[in-house]
Amino acid sequence: MNRRSRFPIRLISAGTLGLLSLSNRPPGNEVVVVVCSPPGWHDHAVPLLQRARSRTARVVVLIGICLLTPLAACTSEHSSTPEAEPNQTESRGPVGPVPAGLDKFYAQPLTWGECAPYATSDDAKSAFGSQDLQCARLTVPLDYANPQGDTITIGVLRHKATGNRIGALVMNPGGPGASGMVAAASLSSQMSNSELGQRFDLVGFDPRGIGASEPEVNCLTDSERDADREKDLDTDGSPEGVAKQEADSKDFATKCAQRTDHGTAMLANLGTRDVAKDMDVLRSALGEQKLTYLGYSYGTRIGYTYAEAFPGNVRAMVLDGALDPNEDETESLVNQGAGFGKAFTEFGKWCAARQDCALGNDAANATKAYQDLVRPLIDNPVNIGDGRKLTFDDATLGTIQALYSQQLWEPLNTGLNELKRGRGTTLMALADQYNERDQQGHYSNTQDAFTAIRCVDDPRVTDKNEILNAENQYDQVAPFLDDGRPNGAALDACAYWPVPNTSEPHEPKVSGVPPVLVISTTNDPATPYEAGVNLAKAMNGALLTFEGTQHTVFLQGNSCVDDAGTAYLVDGTLPAAGKRCAAQ
Repeated sequence: MNRRSRFPIRLISAGTLGLLSLSNRPPGNEVVVVVCSPPGWHDHAVPLLQRARSRTARVVVLIGICLLTPLAACTSEHSSTPEAEPNQTESRGPVGPVPAGLDKFYAQPLTWGECAPYATSDDAKSAFGSQDLQCARLTVPLDYANPQGDTITIGVLRHKATGNRIGALVMNPGGPGASGMVAAASLSSQMSNSELGQRFDLVGFDPRGIGASEPEVNCLTDSERDADREKDLDTDGSPEGVAKQEADSKDFATKCAQRTDHGTAMLANLGTRDVAKDMDVLRSALGEQKLTYLGYSYGTRIGYTYAEAFPGNVRAMVLDGALDPNEDETESLVNQGAGFGKAFTEFGKWCAARQDCALGNDAANATKAYQDLVRPLIDNPVNIGDGRKLTFDDATLGTIQALYSQQLWEPLNTGLNELKRGRGTTLMALADQYNERDQQGHYSNTQDAFTAIRCVDDPRVTDKNEILNAENQYDQVAPFLDDGRPNGAALDACAYWPVPNTSEPHEPKVSGVPPVLVISTTNDPATPYEAGVNLAKAMNGALLTFEGTQHTVFLQGNSCVDDAGTAYLVDGTLPAAGKRCAAQ
């Protein structure tokens, strides 16, 4: 498993994907435009475990929001230039139990002001343009075992309730590595006139090491990442290729420690365990006796980790696009591959019904037709006109990005048709979107953070037989991604990580936690349906089933799902046992 290998794909809410459209230009001069819609539109994706580099790791995905929109900034429904308002300091804590030694953190005031200074990306600049949004910085210990030592800051954004307020609804879109601030800003434009927008302050935060939180995880420069993507490491399973992959992964781990402020101390305290503790400090600073939480994709892991650490501090939780807390990394990889395999099959059926289907009109032949298109890129990548080349890895990663949401199937078909004509503009745009590369060639730190968090969250996989077996299983459940060459068994960056992992798969101990609502989608490409079933059982919660093909669904326009989730968050009313919602 390598840093970029199949282990794993980021998990980000589909409601935060970017939608691609093509301008009306002559063939060969298409301009790809990305329009980011708030979660409520089905447009973003999120990964579970991103693959470290090696053919072993191939593609791992995200769960998130407008973070993956490189070619254009996300647009907001209220993006008029706001007048700067004076900062407002609120002191609402401490509220609820305070762990020993953390009094000053739980009692800290928050100074709210305009959000523009918090923007660290084009997406954030656009999303933070509303005068209805306020931002603040929360101070937390770098190491909770040493609260008197160094501190770091967490960026926080809120949209205040417009009606009879219940409290704050804290949300996370997934990743790991996605910006909760951008997600909340985007979601607020959809929620402002809804019952949730009236009853709750919508609050998003950038988890430690990400976005507006300081310091950021920093591993690769923009030019290094561009060069990294042009390498054939992920698809070369030869002994020489494996050796190169492992050297590359080791170098990546070293650079992360050297280039991130506080070095290994920051990397050691970057995991979900610490994010959950930050969220409890935030709960107190917001003046909330108990936490009301919405987590998408990897954000479900933050949710159940919080519930286990602070069972008495939970009011309500909606967990959509769940991770199975008992799965190890290789199990997650194979199950996620199966999810993408099913999603590709559905795409093939949809495509076959079209006259312009790039894969032909026989859905049963879609996998072979796809392989015939992308495998030649291994030896002959396609120039896209900006000095870069579309590789096999980027073509398959762009495909993975599109499988997060049916709204991206049209651009995927366009991209595959372009590839038949020797062009790779749209597939590269999709891959850039996944990698969060903007028009200026700048990358967000999401991918660096994704790997760093995964490496500290999960036990290392160093058994090469286990790696090779997982690779072979992956090819069986997601054959469209099989490059036709023998699999290798390269160790990923986590095998060389300079600090130990801080958690491992286990059944959450959640005695005393009120019933939570888990939402799971039958054909979710990134977080398989059964993971939601298992999490609901583990949490003694209710399961709401959505029958569809997408990654996450709550607040993305399905009235059946949205009404059930809203009733639970507002009144605590859980849906009836066995409740199912159909696509609309």
